[in-house]
Amino acid sequence: MIGCSSHARAALLALVAMLASAGAGAHSASDAYLTLTVAAPDAHNATSVMHAQWDIALRDLDFVLKLDDDGDGDIVWGELRKHQRAIAQYAYPHLQISGDGKPCQLKPIGQLVDGHADGTYASLMFDVLCAAAPKQLSLDYQLFFAIDPSHRAILLLHDGENISTALLSSEQTHLNLKL
Repeated sequence: MIGCSSHARAALLALVAMLASAGAGAHSASDAYLTLTVAAPDAHNATSVMHAQWDIALRDLDFVLKLDDDGDGDIVWGELRKHQRAIAQYAYPHLQISGDGKPCQLKPIGQLVDGHADGTYASLMFDVLCAAAPKQLSLDYQLFFAIDPSHRAILLLHDGENISTALLSSEQTHLNLKL
């Protein structure tokens, strides 16, 4: 800042401080995490089962469902528990899974809370029930894309010793995975 007046220097420092504070308060990316685990086949049951955990950021759910009842900026367990049905009714229709072209049923098991580095998440626990053990799994994911095209879901698939990852976004809402 050689040759700058004290007023110019003060204005420049104020601008830098303003930009830094704007970046610090910016909304972090809208992410969800979907983990599917293929269960070992059961010889006594013709239905194929996958266990699933779908972590959805509370800040994103709050934007859509207004979970913070008292408006204090914190979503506590009581508020979350009160809205569990609304969360399930909002989330599950935005995820369809099929095996070998036949729809699989999503069977909710429960909801928990999970912490990630970027915040607190509602964890929807559910089973995926397919008519038979599929060789190909198809996912259609639409959560938040209508209101936030930058939303993405990180998929982790455990199939025996094989682990696959994929990214679902507004540009890639559909995945086909070989099991």
